[in-house]
Amino acid sequence: MNFSDQLTHPVFRAVGEEADRNGQKAFAIGGFVRDLLLNRPCKDIDIVVEGSGIELARSTAQTLGAGKVSVFKNFGTAMFKTGDIEIEFVGARKESYQRGSRKPIVEDGTIADDQNRRDFSINAMALRLNSEGFGDLVDPFGGLKDLEGKMIRTPLDPDVTYSDDPLRMLRAVRFAAQLGFRIEEESLAAIERNAERLDIISAERIHVELNKMMLSSRPSVGFKLMMRTRLLHQFFPEMVALKGVERRNGIGHKDNFYHTLEVLDNVAEVSKNLWLRWAALLHDIAKPPTKRFHPDHGWTFHGHEDRGARMVSKIFKRLKLPLDHQMKYVQKLVLLHLRPIALTKEEVTDSAVRRLLFEAGDDVDDLMILARADITSKNEAKVERYLRNYDLVVRKLVEVEEKDRIRNFEPPISGEDIMSHFGIPPCRPIGAIKNLIKDAILDGHIENDVEEARALMTRIGPPILDHWKGVQDRLAEGDFNEKAARDAFDDWLGTLEVSLSSRP
Repeated sequence: MNFSDQLTHPVFRAVGEEADRNGQKAFAIGGFVRDLLLNRPCKDIDIVVEGSGIELARSTAQTLGAGKVSVFKNFGTAMFKTGDIEIEFVGARKESYQRGSRKPIVEDGTIADDQNRRDFSINAMALRLNSEGFGDLVDPFGGLKDLEGKMIRTPLDPDVTYSDDPLRMLRAVRFAAQLGFRIEEESLAAIERNAERLDIISAERIHVELNKMMLSSRPSVGFKLMMRTRLLHQFFPEMVALKGVERRNGIGHKDNFYHTLEVLDNVAEVSKNLWLRWAALLHDIAKPPTKRFHPDHGWTFHGHEDRGARMVSKIFKRLKLPLDHQMKYVQKLVLLHLRPIALTKEEVTDSAVRRLLFEAGDDVDDLMILARADITSKNEAKVERYLRNYDLVVRKLVEVEEKDRIRNFEPPISGEDIMSHFGIPPCRPIGAIKNLIKDAILDGHIENDVEEARALMTRIGPPILDHWKGVQDRLAEGDFNEKAARDAFDDWLGTLEVSLSSRP
C-alpha cells in the first residue's frame, strides 16, 4: 500500500534524495505515521535511517536551508526544525534489555530490527522515503489493520514487551484513552501480570503519562483500565482505596472511585485545565480514611475535604508533580469543593457568598465548575433541584462581587496601620484586630471601606490591647506559660467574635 499522496511536505522528498545519494535507506516511522493515517495533526516527524542518522540530518538540513542541526551523539540522534515542523533522525537499531533496567543495550540494526523494538503495532508502521518505493507502507505487524480496528497490540510477545520496558504498559493505557482504542485481551492480561514491574519506572515518567491521560477527552477510560490491570495499585493506592461499596444494616454508600471518575469526566467536558482536572480527581480522596457508620445517620465522611487537601501534598511529592502554585491551587479547590454545594442546601446569604469569594479568590470560577461537576446522582429530581439552587448561587456570586469587590479582597486596614494608630510594636493583637475587621466586612456588619474599618479598629482595639496586657502581666507573674497565655487570649477573642457577629 502506498501513501505518497499524503507525504506532501518538501522534507520527505529531500530526505529520500539525500538518502539515495548516501546509499542509505530512510523511513518515516512511529507516531507520525500513525497520526498521518488517522488524520490527526502532528508536527513531529521521526526518521529512521539504516546507517548514520546524524549525517543524513546534516545533509538534508543543508539542502532545505533549515539552519542549525542539534546533534546528540550519545543517543545517535540529530534534529532540526523547518517552519513549525520538527524532524528527528536516528539510525536504525536493535535493542536488548536487562531485567533491572528499562535502558536497553543498543546496536546498529535494520529497519526490521527497529520495528521489532517498537511498543505497539500501530507505532511500528513505516513509510519508505527513498525515490524507489516512495510512500510505500512497511507494516510487518499489521498496524494498519489494528488502526482500522481501533486495537492496541504489541508487535511481539506482550510479556516480553512490557517486562523489557514497563512504561509501555502506561503508554498502552494512555493510547487507549487518547484514541478511543481498546487493548487486546492478551495484552491486557500481560499488563496485569507485569504490573509490579512499574517499580523500575521513575515517578517523573509515570506522571507524564498520567497527565496525558488526564488531558484526554474522557480521562475515566485510562483510570478504569489502570484499575483493571492493577497498574493503579503500584503508584496510587489512595485512588484504589476509593473503590468499592460497604454495607451495614442494609445501608450502603456510593462507590467513590466511579463517582470520582464521573466528576473528572464532567470537568473534562467543559475545561482543558489540567490542574482543575487534578482537583476533580482528588476532591474525595480522603473519603476512605474519614468514613464512619452511625446507626442513626448512615455513612458519613466528615472532614474529608480538609483531610483531602492535606493529602494532596503527599500525593504530589510521591508522583514528583509540581509543588508550587499548581499544588496549592489543587489543595484550595479540594478544601473548598463542598462549599458551593452546601450553599445550595440553605438560604443563600450575602455573608456566605462573600466568604466563598474571599476564600476562593480568582479561582472561584474553577471552583464552581468543580462543584457543578460534583452534582451526580441516580435521583434525577435531586440533581435537578441541586442544579437549580446552584444556578442561584452563581447569580448571587455575580451580584455580591459587583457590589462588594470581594474576589480580590485586601483588608482596608493593614498591620502597619494598626501599629501606627496605637503606637505598639508587632504583637498578637494586631492579627486579631485585622481578622475581626475582615470578618466584619465579610459578614456585612461594615462596608469594605477604609473609614468604616478604621472606626471599628478604634472601637475594638483598646479592649483587645488591654486584655492582651493583662495576659502578659499574668505571664510575667508566672500564672501562665507561653502556650497557656496564647490559649487564654484566643479563648477570650472567641467570645468577642461571637459578640461582634451577633450585632444587628
